[in-house]
Amino acid sequence: MTVSICMIALNESAVLNGLFRDISNQDYPHSKIEVVLVDAMSTDNTREMMEDFKNSDYGFMDVKIVENPRKSQASGWNEALKVATGDIIIRVDAHASIPRQFVSRNVSHIKEGEDITGGGRPNIVAGVSPWKLTLLAAEESLFGSSIASYRRQPVKKEYIDSMFHAAYRREVFANVGGFNEDLGRTEDNEMHYRIRKAGYKLCCCPDIISYQMTRNNLRDMIRQKYGNGKWIGLTLGVCKECLSYFHFVPFLFVLALLGSSIFALFGINIFLLLLLGLYGMFDLVNTATCFIVRKVQPQFILLPLLFPLLHIVYGIGTIVGLFKLPFWKKSLGTKAQQQIDLVKKAVINNTKK
Repeated sequence: MTVSICMIALNESAVLNGLFRDISNQDYPHSKIEVVLVDAMSTDNTREMMEDFKNSDYGFMDVKIVENPRKSQASGWNEALKVATGDIIIRVDAHASIPRQFVSRNVSHIKEGEDITGGGRPNIVAGVSPWKLTLLAAEESLFGSSIASYRRQPVKKEYIDSMFHAAYRREVFANVGGFNEDLGRTEDNEMHYRIRKAGYKLCCCPDIISYQMTRNNLRDMIRQKYGNGKWIGLTLGVCKECLSYFHFVPFLFVLALLGSSIFALFGINIFLLLLLGLYGMFDLVNTATCFIVRKVQPQFILLPLLFPLLHIVYGIGTIVGLFKLPFWKKSLGTKAQQQIDLVKKAVINNTKK
């Protein structure tokens, strides 16, 4: 079976060399691998690095470079799908690392009958420093980030709602089409909802693993959490079925914090004290867990402050998204559905070639 490895990037020159090295080291026959690189009009040397990779002799079936003038993640994946010709299409983020057997193991499971495969996707850090390892501890903690199934490695095959760095049988996109370009950070949630609705299953396999790079500084992590929260709020008006209750926990925490603080201003402190006491218990327990299970860094002492900061920023993002939702929804047209259908046609046409 032929494989298309698809990757999109916007100003990712700092991380591309590592991912390119991982791709070139894959043990699946390179003559059966097509690499599709999508550049979102980068202003650094991302495009030049893609060209250098294309011109290197790794023996791939083909290396394609396409442009993503609309710059969003969804439009980038759609541009990749329009030109990908592999029997299997694999999505890999620029901020990722994939082991040598990543492609071959995905292919093996799809040959066994699965339609979409992948595995656990833990976080790693680019470069080692006490502060980066502290951010990694916050990101990997269930309390600090997410309880999503794909973040842990399964002990046996299991079917889940969403996955990062997944491999898809080509017919999946031929049936459901492309990504919804109206969405920003939640385009994969909505896509996987449509995929499940079409009857396909997402299989998380114990022998497949990939890694996602944690943001290297607090400013970028805060920006990421705020953006994630905002798109949760906006997505509620487009595809509420693709979201879970857990997506709204930071939003509810911020609302509870605001509400109990208002009561406290009028002398009713019990609600604020209960909230802070309950939250503080989880905060300290998870901080203690990081001290116990990880190599301790001096900056771990900041985790009790880092956890609530990330939660509050995420929750504020959701509030902003919900506030903007009515105005944003009015601006939506039919272009997103047109792109979904256009990708479907392109995938079908490439299948016939």
